[in-house]
Amino acid sequence: MTVVEDRIDMADDSGELTLDDLFESLERTTPEGYKVEIVEGAIFMSPQRDTHWEIILDIIEQLRTKYPRKRVKSDVRIDYPGHLNGFASDVTLVTEGAEKTPAGLWLCKDVEFVAEVISKGTAQNDYGPKKAAYAVAEVPVYLVADPYQGKCHLYTQPKDGDYVSELTVAFGADVDMTTTHLGLTLRTDEFPRD
Repeated sequence: MTVVEDRIDMADDSGELTLDDLFESLERTTPEGYKVEIVEGAIFMSPQRDTHWEIILDIIEQLRTKYPRKRVKSDVRIDYPGHLNGFASDVTLVTEGAEKTPAGLWLCKDVEFVAEVISKGTAQNDYGPKKAAYAVAEVPVYLVADPYQGKCHLYTQPKDGDYVSELTVAFGADVDMTTTHLGLTLRTDEFPRD
């Protein structure tokens, strides 16, 4: 356990520190161009890479052919089940009619789709605790785009804190999501590799 995790655990146990407190503090100190997430109480900051952004934008552009802009989010904080889980997912699709809380946050119960693009330093989060939190929150469709493997992993049918179905597709092939509520096919032929 790192010093940061230890301090967060101690503060959380005493009731002094919340996700809101942590994010408020981090907003004042995070360098421009960095994404901040809190996963199981650990703080992760990572710079945006060109490959990462190109894949995110490609996914957003494809979602926008079917869904209005107001439903598609990127790097927007949403709190998920588990110990201090405040994620800023690469791509999020919220339900029609979803509304922010009085504090200005979207609710995880309103999330229909999440896509994460792997970064070397945080890959273990996307395949581990974040995947578990999305499943517990019953996010129906979770996509991991991994430019290091050159593959997409599609997780569907959340049940008992895990996903029942997994489909792996190499970059260049289409990810068929027509059997999910998204009802679309994601092209990956322009996804760059790292």
